[in-house]
Amino acid sequence: MTGWCSRARGVVLPPALLAPVLLALTILVAITGVPAAQADPGTPEPPEPCSNHETPPGPISPSEEPAPGEDPPDPLPVPEEPIGGERLGECGEVLPPEVPGPPEEITAAAWMISDLDSGEVLAARDPHGRHRPASLIKVLLAATVVDELDPDETVIASEDDTDQVCTCVGLVTDEEYTVEDLLTGTLIHSGNDAAHALGSALGGKREALEAMNGLATRLMALDTRAATTSGLDGPGMTSSAYDLSLIFRHALEQPRFVEAIGTRNLDFTLEDDESISLYNDNRLLGSYEGFIGGKTGYTNAARHTYMGAAERGDRRVAVVLLHAEQRPVPVHEQAAAALDYGFALAGEGVAPVGELVPPLQEGEGSLALDDDMLERDGEGFVHAILDGERSIPGMTLGVAVAGVALVGIVLIWRSRRDRLFR
Repeated sequence: MTGWCSRARGVVLPPALLAPVLLALTILVAITGVPAAQADPGTPEPPEPCSNHETPPGPISPSEEPAPGEDPPDPLPVPEEPIGGERLGECGEVLPPEVPGPPEEITAAAWMISDLDSGEVLAARDPHGRHRPASLIKVLLAATVVDELDPDETVIASEDDTDQVCTCVGLVTDEEYTVEDLLTGTLIHSGNDAAHALGSALGGKREALEAMNGLATRLMALDTRAATTSGLDGPGMTSSAYDLSLIFRHALEQPRFVEAIGTRNLDFTLEDDESISLYNDNRLLGSYEGFIGGKTGYTNAARHTYMGAAERGDRRVAVVLLHAEQRPVPVHEQAAAALDYGFALAGEGVAPVGELVPPLQEGEGSLALDDDMLERDGEGFVHAILDGERSIPGMTLGVAVAGVALVGIVLIWRSRRDRLFR
């Protein structure tokens, strides 16, 4: 088998810095009793396989706690038979028989490599493990926006839109922006303010989350619950490598989305006709052969998340990484190695380990919403569950999953101290 590759990166210190660095490391080990690489409290150990079968690990930041007096949302139902095929219910590496293992530099607790055109799942790890998606949820928002909003529609930024925990594109209160510019800024610069403004354009947070979660259900992304439009951690937020692969594949069928993620830079207008240039933060764009585009993400709780797709010849391969770390190599390089691995598997014609199921077609089911949720002060969200002709094993048809209210003002203030960036 050919085409397998691996990447490695080393760091060379100037001689003048070597002695001080070694001294600092020695002191650190002596004080803490652990190697320096393990002393970073901001880099938690990845979850054990199968430990997140129903939900991600427990709340880490105050923003994930329900508002005072509110109960945490119930876990989403787990189908008795994994969506996409039996093997996708496995928790460790899910590989075709007799192939080399995946690149060693991949640190993601869960990942998936898929063929976008055939829908074949080429390889995975813990594909239905439920993790925090961080800003990858913006792809679900983008797909919803493309479905429901005119690109030339204008949005006046509110104080709530501009008062988001950043990364931000720099929206100015009371300034007017087009949906298309907000969409592009959301995707290429991970603008949380732009994502919030798009949510406002969809009718507000409650309505936007209903639409996003309804689309996830129609795509059969049943591990997914959006709790914020931006991907900032919120009560009950969850997705999986499998679901995000489904969502990414759907979004890539929309020309507006493809154009947005392939945008290198965007001149974004601020007040008084001033402008700034936003640059695409995906480092594989323009550096990886055939790269189409993708999305990056990060929060303290989710760690690094990533999705990307590339085209070579008549094949398009996509990768999703969840709960990854930037060491030993940056996450975008891990994604490049995963794409190389995927193209090699596809080129050898190995048997797939599963499939990306097609979305529900009109007439295959209806969306049932919980009336109790619709009365939750306008700030709850609904994860619609299918009720109709197409059955989902292990789920009670027609039952909607309960949601949660917005985080209270005190918790919002505390969450800003967490410095959740993307």
